[in-house]
Amino acid sequence: MNLLEQKITDRNLLENLIPQKGPFVMVDKLLYYSDTKIVSGFLVPLKNLFVQDQKFLAPGLIENMAQTVALHTGYKFYLAKKPAPVGYIGAIKKAEVQLLPNSGDELQTTVEILHDIMGITMVSAKVESNGVLLAQSEMKTALAE
Repeated sequence: MNLLEQKITDRNLLENLIPQKGPFVMVDKLLYYSDTKIVSGFLVPLKNLFVQDQKFLAPGLIENMAQTVALHTGYKFYLAKKPAPVGYIGAIKKAEVQLLPNSGDELQTTVEILHDIMGITMVSAKVESNGVLLAQSEMKTALAE
């Protein structure tokens, strides 16, 4: 069930849904949300910590996936009228980067929640641009106590 009535692009709201703050924010749109899935968007700026020679590097893609997981958790807490929790990446498994996007490319990151129990979330994530798969991974995130 899609609980998101319309996409969210308000940067202030988005930054309240994730623990990261500028200039370390790697999501700028919430496109879809359900209990088990989220889709975020990110327009890769030229001036970004992870852009080198106009390419968005692999660590940026991994951080984009992790922040999409954080966005899912943050939005879930937002719907429950609670502050967004702080979390961290517990493990990354099967991370594959097929292609680095350019600055100016629009990323669409889809995260499927595989398991979510006691603050530990296991997900499958993929990053695409214009329908082309750029990167994918499985990762485990944990909420800080």
